[in-house]
Amino acid sequence: MTRTAVVTGASSGIGEATARALAAQGYHVIAAARRMDRLAKLAGEIGGTAAELDVTSQASVDALAAALPPELQVLVNNAGGALGLEPIEAADEAHWVGMYATNVLGLMRVTRALLPALKAGRGHIVNITSIAGREVYVNGAGYTAAKHAAVAVTKTLRLELNGLPVRVTDVAPGLVETEFGLVRFDGDADRAAAAYKGMTPLVAEDIAECVAWAVSRPWHVNIDEIVVRPVAQATVSLVARDKGL
Repeated sequence: MTRTAVVTGASSGIGEATARALAAQGYHVIAAARRMDRLAKLAGEIGGTAAELDVTSQASVDALAAALPPELQVLVNNAGGALGLEPIEAADEAHWVGMYATNVLGLMRVTRALLPALKAGRGHIVNITSIAGREVYVNGAGYTAAKHAAVAVTKTLRLELNGLPVRVTDVAPGLVETEFGLVRFDGDADRAAAAYKGMTPLVAEDIAECVAWAVSRPWHVNIDEIVVRPVAQATVSLVARDKGL
């Protein structure tokens, strides 16, 4: 039987690495995101399927759900991201709305639409949240609020699905060097690189390995949470720099 996995935000970074990791485990991966040129290349390399998806659009999510097989084994809700880094006093409301739209409402829309197939396929939902869903930091209220909400949704989902054949896992990364910073700072490479200065961050493949491990556990095992940070990072804001770590 073909095992099918859907990965959102699969056009780069953690999503792309996760799609590759699941394909290596034998899944037919539906790589979903907005940038179809990148997805087409990825799908060709892993033998998967590229699917255009904007998680902020219900019509786009419905179209994805309609194109899937009736049974789905894995859903990785990875689409999300951060916008800006301002104090609440100078908060950009559009940034806050955008982060909530992707990190929380997008997660809800995709999960809601795909749950029937996940139930039918004894599925596994993996939500990529963040250590920012467990901590706060100066100037990060918009992002930490969105990620705290995503964690709350994940925990609630696990309660609501108790007794049904669907597993739920939260993977919460610390500093991971991807396009994340470039998006947050509108393409400012210097500001994006500053977060990783003087230390060794995680890479996308580190998080993909966590996802692949969680979904490969025996069926009676549910990995509730995986919190993964670089050795140099103790909290969101406490990072040992220039220590050779």
